[in-house]
Amino acid sequence: MKKARTVFVCQECGYESAKWMGQCICGAWNSMVEEKIISANENDSRSRARVAGDDGPVQRIKAVKLSEVKSGNFTRIDTGIGELNRVLGGGIVKGSLTLISGEPGIGKSTIIIQAASNVAEKYGKVLYVSGEEAEEQIKMRGDRVCKGNIQNLFLLAETNMENIIAVINELMPEFIIIDSIQTMYSAQLNSAPGSVSQVRACGNELMKLGKVKNIPIFIVAHVTKTGDLAGPKIVEHLVDCVLNFAGERNQELRIIRAFKNRFGTTSEIGAFEMLEEGLVEIENLSKTFLEGMEDGAEGAVAGAVYEGTRPLLLEIQALTAPTNVGFARRTSIGIDSNRLNMLLAVLERKAGVSLISQDVYINVVGGLKPEGTSTDLAVVLSIYSSYKGKTVSGKTLALGEIGLTGDLRSVKNCEKIIKEASRMGFSRVILPKKNKSTIKEPPKNIKLVGVANIREAIAEFAS
Repeated sequence: MKKARTVFVCQECGYESAKWMGQCICGAWNSMVEEKIISANENDSRSRARVAGDDGPVQRIKAVKLSEVKSGNFTRIDTGIGELNRVLGGGIVKGSLTLISGEPGIGKSTIIIQAASNVAEKYGKVLYVSGEEAEEQIKMRGDRVCKGNIQNLFLLAETNMENIIAVINELMPEFIIIDSIQTMYSAQLNSAPGSVSQVRACGNELMKLGKVKNIPIFIVAHVTKTGDLAGPKIVEHLVDCVLNFAGERNQELRIIRAFKNRFGTTSEIGAFEMLEEGLVEIENLSKTFLEGMEDGAEGAVAGAVYEGTRPLLLEIQALTAPTNVGFARRTSIGIDSNRLNMLLAVLERKAGVSLISQDVYINVVGGLKPEGTSTDLAVVLSIYSSYKGKTVSGKTLALGEIGLTGDLRSVKNCEKIIKEASRMGFSRVILPKKNKSTIKEPPKNIKLVGVANIREAIAEFAS
């Protein structure tokens, strides 16, 4: 058991003495305050109280007042990529660990080397540690996608964690990238790289390194067949931020979302377009989702969600077809299947539209999986449009959550969504009455239609 020792610390200059002094060496009188501290064990390499790989003095164990801790609000690093900064909460926080995951070939290495080159040009040395690719391969990608000066971008093809830490202590970079955590190993363990013990040990070493030296670290991780993060769950608990990079390989759109963020919100998304010269930011995401929407098409209705700090308008498509054999099929892309089954039950019970003998297919165009329930009304109206053969104007937007009683519930940030709809050229919005009553000054070029339940919404939609 560690024993605490007593010291006297000057509150003016921080001078320590084993004995109480009436006057400190700085000249201050009666400024010595008694403190009890615990010295860190020099042989314990796992403790964060000891600097990893340093031969310098061991830090002491001491609790500090929360009021004395400097805030990290103004110590963020600009990645030079606006959409990535948005998802991170304004940039990379110094000393933070960020885990980025995604399917192979989706663009993880592309976006991090673009961010690395931007940070290297603006802040100083950046170390890119690769356990999967040779230095020549990274150089080829860097020549293709990096636009700035890469003189301060250093590459290291290594998987031994002790060697990596030694290089970091010598180089002292401003930003570190580990690609990937599953290829790293510690010589202190006999297990193979990628095993639970190795991933846990390497993750702990990186966490201690980043927190003690105040260096932000990006860690690339693999995913399983189902898209979940591979490896032990402890990695997600260790890091400060978990980013997921998703998209379809046959499409150019890429979406990055934060599943965990200790320094920002988890509702923000970033949008990119994969081009030959790398990932390019998409500023007008609503236009991208709606650019192929046809005016007067059956089964196509525009909906909206509010992601983070911006509204997004989406095209929701539905198709109904008679069931030939067996039970009716319910297939959805982008909408939760349980939510779809609930909406179909409400549509049958509360609006008298029976789809028991109809296969129903739902698709959110663009590959985005909207969170929340604000797209409920658009889903129901698109199904009704396809089943009844009703065409709808491409300038109509449906917005609202549907309850089990068939009533329409209000949605958050409705006013901002309507402003976005007005900017995108929509002329009519079907929305809950509660939301309409809260909007004092709607845009002049748009008509707001407030409805109380699903029957009123269908009646307005069919008129």
